[in-house]
Amino acid sequence: MPSITTVHESLPYVDPEPTPEERAAAEALISLERSAVPDDPDHALLPPPAQPNFTPLAQAELDRIASSPDPERPAPLRAIDLTRYEAPDVDPATAGRRDLEPALAQSYTAMSYLGARRQNLALLDSYGKNAWLVGNWHLEAELRALEGELAAARREIDLVTIGRQRLQGEVGGEIRGLDETWRRGVGRVLETEVAAEGVRREVLEVQRQLTERALAEA
Repeated sequence: MPSITTVHESLPYVDPEPTPEERAAAEALISLERSAVPDDPDHALLPPPAQPNFTPLAQAELDRIASSPDPERPAPLRAIDLTRYEAPDVDPATAGRRDLEPALAQSYTAMSYLGARRQNLALLDSYGKNAWLVGNWHLEAELRALEGELAAARREIDLVTIGRQRLQGEVGGEIRGLDETWRRGVGRVLETEVAAEGVRREVLEVQRQLTERALAEA
């Protein structure tokens, strides 16, 4: 039976603690029963594990990292050509117009990128701190809410435990009385069965004697 649907019939506030011998015997029985059925690594009530569904680009990057000599320290990703942002190695005094046009286009690209980068850094410097603080405030609010839920759950557990202890304490005497009555009843049943067995044997013995006497007289 899965552990989620298992009901434990225990009275921890009424039943006495088991002795070391009783505990050892119970653990031996549990081990014997578990050895008969192999353990299932996946719980019977759990859904099957979700299969990853990466995009081709993400899967290619994972394969690249896995194929690295040291997956813990993979080689840097060379997806962006950084040479386009470097200064061209062209001497304006000796280069012609055709040589200067690609260098000029490359310089314009680098200048546009650096200008946009400078603008982004300026915006980050002006408004990034506030956005970071607002994000931290939201995270702190979520943390406080989760801590409140955890505290409420713990209070409910404590209340259930206290109520359980109180109820078991109230009916503890009655349970012990019923247990003693049951034990005496079982003892009387056994005594009755033993007495009945003795009477049955006496009847059989009398019948055997009567049979032998009848055969002797015949």
